[in-house]
Amino acid sequence: MTQLDSTTIGSLDPRVAVPSYDRSRVRPGIVHFGVGAFHRAHGAMFIDRVLALPSGARGDADDAWGLVGVGTLPGDAAMRDALGAQDRLYTLVTTSPDGEVEARVIGSIVEYLFAPDDPAAVLARVIDPSTRIVSLTITEGGYGVNDATGAFDPRDEATLADLDGLPSGAVPRSPLGFITAGLRARRDAGAAPFTVMSCDNIQGNGRVARTAILAFAERIDPTLAAWIATQVSFPNSMVDRITPATTEEQRASVAERFGIEDRWPVLSESFEQWVLEDDFTDGRPPYELVGVQLVEDVEPYELMKLRLLNASHQAMSYLGLLAGETFVHEVCRDDLFSRFLLGYMHEEARPTLDPVPGIDIDAYCAELMRRFGSEAIKDTLARQIVDGSERIPKFLLPVVREQLRTGGPIARSALVLAAWSRFVEGTGDDGRVLEPVDRRLGELQAAASRESTEPGSFLDQVGVFGDLGSDARLREAFIAARGRLAAVGARAAVQEVVDAG
Repeated sequence: MTQLDSTTIGSLDPRVAVPSYDRSRVRPGIVHFGVGAFHRAHGAMFIDRVLALPSGARGDADDAWGLVGVGTLPGDAAMRDALGAQDRLYTLVTTSPDGEVEARVIGSIVEYLFAPDDPAAVLARVIDPSTRIVSLTITEGGYGVNDATGAFDPRDEATLADLDGLPSGAVPRSPLGFITAGLRARRDAGAAPFTVMSCDNIQGNGRVARTAILAFAERIDPTLAAWIATQVSFPNSMVDRITPATTEEQRASVAERFGIEDRWPVLSESFEQWVLEDDFTDGRPPYELVGVQLVEDVEPYELMKLRLLNASHQAMSYLGLLAGETFVHEVCRDDLFSRFLLGYMHEEARPTLDPVPGIDIDAYCAELMRRFGSEAIKDTLARQIVDGSERIPKFLLPVVREQLRTGGPIARSALVLAAWSRFVEGTGDDGRVLEPVDRRLGELQAAASRESTEPGSFLDQVGVFGDLGSDARLREAFIAARGRLAAVGARAAVQEVVDAG
C-alpha cells in the first residue's frame, strides 16, 4: 500500500496516470471557494489538463494557473487535513456506464487555505494581482439570492456578519465577503479586478453571483458596487458530472484496486461537460484545448441540463424514497420509474426548451438514463434532495411555470411536488423513517402538516413557489396527486400517471 504524496507519486501502479508537469513550477492564478467532491472531479481536473499542456500552449500566464482552494465552513477542516497530508494530491477515479474504470492523480491544487485558521491569508491571496479568477462551488444557498424574488436576501451567519463588519474594516468570513473585500482592495490599489466564475448548478449562475456581489458591495460602499458593475466579469457556465460524496467503501476500493492509500479520493462518472461563457476580466486558461466548450450564450445548455438532468433527480428521488428505494441506479433500472422519468423529460421538460446548438435532445435523454443507471457510481437518492427548497425552484418549477403558461401537461411534475410534501413529513410508504435535510425544513413541515385541513397549503410558501402556488390548475393537480400518494402509495401513484400518459 502506498501513501499518496509528492514523494511517492512516481511509484504508483502504472495504471494510474500522474501529473506530467513539474508541480514545483506551478504558480497560483485561481482561487476557488468550496473544494468539494464536484470541484475536484470537474474544475480542478480541467486545470490539471491545462497544466499538462505543452509549454507555450497554456496562454500568456503559462504555469500561473494553479489552484488555491479555500474552505470557509467548519466541516472544511477535514479537507484541509486530508489534502495537507498528501501535498494537495488526490486520486480521481471515473467509471463509464459500461464499467470501464480509469484513475489519475490530480495535482492542480497548489495550496489549500482553511479560512477560520487564517482569514487574513485568504484575503491576501484574493487581493494578490496574480489571482486572475475567483471561482465558486458554494451551493445554491451560498449566494443569498431569493429564488422567488431574485433579490439578495442572505440568511447564513457568516455573510450577515460580514455585512456588519466589513464597513468597519473587519476581516471577512464568507465567500461573498472575501470577494467583495478583495475587489475593494484591488480598486483602491488601482489593480486589475479578477473574474468571478460561478460553477454551481444554478440557472444563470454568473448572473446570480453578480446579483449577490453587487448587492453585498452596495451595502458596504455604493461606489464600489458601481465599479464592480462596470469592471468585473461574471461568466455564466453549465457544469455536469455526477459525483457522489466519498464513502469509506470507496476509499477501501481505491486502496484495494490501485494500492493507493488516499484520505479523500473522488469517484465519479466518466461523463463530463462544461459549457462556459467566454467573458473574462483579466485572461483565462486555454480551456478550449482541454474539453471545455466556450460559447457566447450558455442559457440553452444550462436550461437543458437543469430541466432534464437536475429536475429528473428531484423527480426520481422523492418518489423513489417514498417507495423504499435508496440508490439512483435502483430507480432508473426499474421499468416503471424509467418510463415515468422519460415521460417527464419528453412530455413536460422538453417542450419548454429552445433548440440547443450541437445537441440531439433525444440522444441526450437516452444518455441520461444510461448515466443514471450506472451501478458503479452508487449515487444515493438522498444526496440529490438535500436543500430541496433551493433546488426545486431552480430545476422543476420553471418547467411547471412554462407548461402552465402554454397549457401543457403537468401531471408528472405535480406528483413530484406532492411527493416532496409527503417526504418532508418523514415517513415512507412502508413506515420507514425518512430524514429530510433542508435549511427550510421547519417551514416545509409546518406547511405539509396543514394539508390535512387545508389542502394545497404546501404551495402557499411564497419563498419557495412565489406566485406559482396560487395557480388554480397547479393546485388542483397537486391536491389530487397528494391524495393518490396517501391512498395508494408512491409506486401505484406513479403507475397511474404512466398509464394515463
